[in-house]
Amino acid sequence: MKILVTGNLGYIGSVLTPALENLGHEVTGLDTGYFDECLFMEPQRPRTQVYKDIRDVEATDFEGFEGVVHLAGLSNDPLGELNPGLTEEINFKGSIRAAQKAREAGVRRFVFASSQSMYGVSTTDAELDEDLSAKAPVTAYARTKWEAELALKTFSSDEFSVTSFRPSTVFGASPRLRCDIVFNNLVACAFTKGRIEIKSDGTPWRPVVHVKDVCQAFIAGLTAPLELVQGRSFNVGIPNGNFSVADLAEAARQSVPGVELTYTGEHGKDSRSYRVSFARILSELKEHFLPEWGLERGGRELVSFFKETGFTERDFGGEKSIRLQKLKELLAQNRLTKDLRWT
Repeated sequence: MKILVTGNLGYIGSVLTPALENLGHEVTGLDTGYFDECLFMEPQRPRTQVYKDIRDVEATDFEGFEGVVHLAGLSNDPLGELNPGLTEEINFKGSIRAAQKAREAGVRRFVFASSQSMYGVSTTDAELDEDLSAKAPVTAYARTKWEAELALKTFSSDEFSVTSFRPSTVFGASPRLRCDIVFNNLVACAFTKGRIEIKSDGTPWRPVVHVKDVCQAFIAGLTAPLELVQGRSFNVGIPNGNFSVADLAEAARQSVPGVELTYTGEHGKDSRSYRVSFARILSELKEHFLPEWGLERGGRELVSFFKETGFTERDFGGEKSIRLQKLKELLAQNRLTKDLRWT
């Protein structure tokens, strides 16, 4: 299959591209390149790389492709709050434009990387499902992901199948590693500082999933029978994939022997606590999505990655692994305009 991956030069895209190519697919990447330089090791690059802002794509950019995986966007809440108006332009309007142009070009499958952040602050202890659970997005990032899902679903048909995947918070090694996400942050902190400090009481719940398992879900959106995925949304996670922050901290501590783990409690009880149901993807896509990564294995992988790349405390807190830091650096260097376009 000929596949276009937008946002392929990011954390997930740098893992998804080789995963697709190793399965025999022909992959082209399309990315504006904000994080192209954020490399800890040389990635397996696609055969063709297009540098283009998702806000500027045309139907010609999608011609000849059978499937699209749409990852491009400002990738978390802090980036979204950098400029909420830009988040609307890139994450919502950019996604709609990409889908419209892909449909015009005759693309058959469009896989959208959505987010569980749309559930907001949960008021229930029940696991949240895709359709019946309330959506209460509290940030520009979360709101635009939810609004994009709603709009994209109206595009879906037998000729242009749209599938939305809502990953748990992702962890695991990538050539373009991020440390502004919870488990990567905890393991990196343990590795570089020899200690982990939790500023909440450790009780909030966080679903997490390995980056390679997320890629497997996206691939299922491209290859599973249409009747299973067309016009549908899936939470992406593993069996028993909800963890307390204390669980995540303990798993990180065990990944780096001798690390001190303390709870300062200075931020009190974190209101951002939610548990998510993965029953749909684990049952209905069970022939196509078989997650393989848990915290213990993922922690070992991260530590091996840090050793192999000579990962330092400077890397941990710097622009290579913190996406907001990188954008601020590009803005300060006048390489980007205030609307995040290249100068």
